[in-house]
Amino acid sequence: MEITSVTIRKVEKEDSRMRGIASVLLDDCFAIHDIRIIEGDNGLFVAMPSRKTSVGEYRDIAHPINPETRKMFEDKVLDAYNNAE
Repeated sequence: MEITSVTIRKVEKEDSRMRGIASVLLDDCFAIHDIRIIEGDNGLFVAMPSRKTSVGEYRDIAHPINPETRKMFEDKVLDAYNNAE
């Protein structure tokens, strides 16, 4: 699997830790939208798209299933964010 494209939309919202929204294209054939870039206590991190359940919890809709893939996603998305205008 290869991340073939990352699109970033920076967000400047007062009193919000969200810094941007990313869309990722895998192998030029599968898109994942609404990946959030959040300013955490230890710097930026990536939050995968999620949905609120009937009991008020949030569950990821799509997410990496191992640490190596999560790191690859986070590195690519944050690199694109840092290079976006």
